[in-house]
Amino acid sequence: MKRKPSWDQLHEAAKRRILIIDGAMGTMIQKHRPSESDYRGERFKDWASDVQGNNDLLSLTQPQMIQDIHEEYLEAGADMIETNTFNAQRISMADYHMEELSYEINLEAAKLARAAADKYSKLTPSKPRFVCGAVGPTNRTASLSPDVNNPGFRNTSFDALREAYCEQVRGLMDGGVDIIMIETIFDTLNAKAAGFATLSVFEEEDLELPIMISGTITDRSGRTLSGQTAEAFWYSMRHLKPFSIGLNCALGAELMRPYIADLSHVADVYVSAYPNAGLPNEMGEYDETPHDMACQIQPWAEDGLLNIVGGCCGSTPDHIAHIREHVEKFKPRKLPEIAPKMRLSGLEPFVAG
Repeated sequence: MKRKPSWDQLHEAAKRRILIIDGAMGTMIQKHRPSESDYRGERFKDWASDVQGNNDLLSLTQPQMIQDIHEEYLEAGADMIETNTFNAQRISMADYHMEELSYEINLEAAKLARAAADKYSKLTPSKPRFVCGAVGPTNRTASLSPDVNNPGFRNTSFDALREAYCEQVRGLMDGGVDIIMIETIFDTLNAKAAGFATLSVFEEEDLELPIMISGTITDRSGRTLSGQTAEAFWYSMRHLKPFSIGLNCALGAELMRPYIADLSHVADVYVSAYPNAGLPNEMGEYDETPHDMACQIQPWAEDGLLNIVGGCCGSTPDHIAHIREHVEKFKPRKLPEIAPKMRLSGLEPFVAG
């Protein structure tokens, strides 16, 4: 079921309030402690390789678990929920020898999120909920060599990424998503392949959906893994004419703020932010409480930096509920008027004139 674009409803909602996006899917899945047999289900009980850890597969084998997680976030006040499809393209699915399931996983995951969103939209018709089709970065990078002894080597190509993303986007659209979200971008070239694939599928289907773009500043250097600053990253991606630009993952709210501020000043589209619940501890766990995370994000809303906000790794429905409570009294960021100039991007931005 391809869904007509929700441009009007989405823009109207974004003008009225700061929109709330959901929190971490992986964190919530791990709270259920699914076993290898849970991941396999009946259908894949004889699969030749281990599949535990393939969270996207749970949309096929444990659909009720995934829909329940969506509904927990909606109950917490989320306006937007992401499909359980972060790694659901052929390149990442190859780790489990499940490449051929890529389209089906995206289709079924989108249907689950769609059902949850529609359920809550019917409960409160004045507050429509939106489904974001989650398109992750893959486990390959087109810009960097994975071999320190061979800097010219690449383990993927632009065309391979584009083909994988095309299949994923088709599945998401056929499942009924409202938005395509290209997220956790550590390599801008990967994101460009995802963007090109998305526009290609829009043209094939004669249907255009809003696009959200969310990059990842990997550390205190203030750059993506492929070396760009937040401003340069925006100039690299603005040709897609996205609904929003933003950042997620890698950093907690305290460390992410300056880079969100940078985007807020230069982007003439909505700005999104969904940081981690702090930085991981020695055990890889996230310790930042819902109250602490919400208190760190509230000043962003007070200062007019935000249009869309939520949580990434370590965040739960409780985090989302607290964030909503802390930001709902503030008006959303007003889109700035940006003077037309030539803006180019390498690792650094260049603005002519």
